[in-house]
Amino acid sequence: MPEPTKKEENEVPAPAPPPEEPSKEKEAGTTPAKDDWCIMNWEPPAYDGGSPILGYFIERKKKQSSRWMRLNFDLCKETTFEPKKMIEGVAYEVRIFAVNAIGISKPSMPSRPFVPLAVTSPPTLLTVDSVTDTTVTMRWRPPDHIGAAGLDGYVLEYCFEGTEDWIVANKDLIDKTKFTITGLPTDAKIFVRVKAVNAAGASEPKYYSQPILVKEIIEPPKIRIPRHLKQTYIRRVGEAVNLVIPFQGKPRPELTWKKDGAEIDKNQINIRNSETDTIIFIRKAERSHSGKYDLQVKVDKFVETASIDIQIIDRPGPPQIVKIEDVWGENVALTWTPPKDDGNAAITGYTIQKADKKSMEWFTVIEHYHRTSATITELVIGNEYYFRVFSENMCGLSEDATMTKESAVIARDGKIYKNPVYEDFDFSEAPMFTQPLVNTYAIAGYNATLNCSVRGNPKPKITWMKNKVAIVDDPRYRMFSNQGVCTLEIRKPSPYDGGTYCCKAVNDLGTVEIECKLEVKVIYQGVNTPGQPVFLEGQQQSLHNKDF
Repeated sequence: MPEPTKKEENEVPAPAPPPEEPSKEKEAGTTPAKDDWCIMNWEPPAYDGGSPILGYFIERKKKQSSRWMRLNFDLCKETTFEPKKMIEGVAYEVRIFAVNAIGISKPSMPSRPFVPLAVTSPPTLLTVDSVTDTTVTMRWRPPDHIGAAGLDGYVLEYCFEGTEDWIVANKDLIDKTKFTITGLPTDAKIFVRVKAVNAAGASEPKYYSQPILVKEIIEPPKIRIPRHLKQTYIRRVGEAVNLVIPFQGKPRPELTWKKDGAEIDKNQINIRNSETDTIIFIRKAERSHSGKYDLQVKVDKFVETASIDIQIIDRPGPPQIVKIEDVWGENVALTWTPPKDDGNAAITGYTIQKADKKSMEWFTVIEHYHRTSATITELVIGNEYYFRVFSENMCGLSEDATMTKESAVIARDGKIYKNPVYEDFDFSEAPMFTQPLVNTYAIAGYNATLNCSVRGNPKPKITWMKNKVAIVDDPRYRMFSNQGVCTLEIRKPSPYDGGTYCCKAVNDLGTVEIECKLEVKVIYQGVNTPGQPVFLEGQQQSLHNKDF
């Protein structure tokens, strides 16, 4: 550095110049360690401004932003720094200020953008899928947390029991969650672990908890027949048959199929076997494919068997013979015999049609009929008819029908229909009380009614009597009769009106009577003493007038 002049000795040293741009080897952000921080490195400035560098200030911003944020308020004495609280997957830039006793330099050029990345969490659910005498197949689930760096693949490692030397089982990254370790010695025990790998590196390993014995385990066979195949499997002629039957059993299960006890013709029926299931495939089913199919799975000395019934159905043939048994009036009786060919399914019914001989147009008269005989009615007198019958099963109607050889002529001089003669019903009935009279208490001065109901045909004549004496034209009484209900109204009765009342019903077929008792009570107003009651003035007089 040149010696300062006299004028320069009296001047304040210049501020420190900006630090150099970080070199490629130590560029900020090139060594991310976690999803929210990274390690920064830089070189000190080439010129310190004539005063020692006291430290550095570091600023950071997002790549898409123009706002710089200072990361340290205390000077950083070193040339390395760890910015924290960054967002994983977001691009950042950093710049650095050098500080000496005079002040702060200009900022360095921003670093190249960098993205904080983190390794994934460990894989989960590491399990043994299968074991043979020389291989072990492992299966696992992806990590619970993957992060912005994504997932590039997996590394599977193993070591033998008693050693700590982990051997990588795969040359390239595994892109699936299943891998088979090969070339293992029989009866050896190994430990297994798996790591997830991304741009940030390998995750923490996931260990299998127990040592694995490299020896093939015999699993007895077991056939799992699907529920819909536990009953007869029905298909129509021409349809495809594709049945998948899963099974279990290790190692190397041997499968054998038989149809009705004989070997299956592989030219007509395709059999496809795998380690976990077997498939029967028929492109176009025929009735000859119907039968009982037996499956046998054998592992070592263990054997498991199962059976499947397949039924291929078709339309039935027509009935064999249709006869006209009898013709009378407007009716024809038909009989027929079941078809010779039922289409490999039970006959569910018959359809009967008729045709006039003149037009020979067929019309259905009965459908889904279950018997082999029927009577056709409401035929037109003077016409001549032919009949035919179709068979029916669960596949549909037969393609052809069997027709009667002879026709049925509905003669004009058929039987004459006579209307039946019905005798008139006798509705006459002697009188009978359906609701009797009831003993009643009445209050003097208040109207009272007696009610009963009677029926009879012809309509009975009603007569009311008091104490065996007919009540006729007495203004104190009113008599009503409506729909068999008889009512006697007594207007403002007095104790004198008490007694036995009788209702008498009479018609041509008989007479009937019914009685009841009526008691009329008097309510006295006043104060009763142990002696004679004291009547109110006026009431006593009125009672005497009625000879009470």
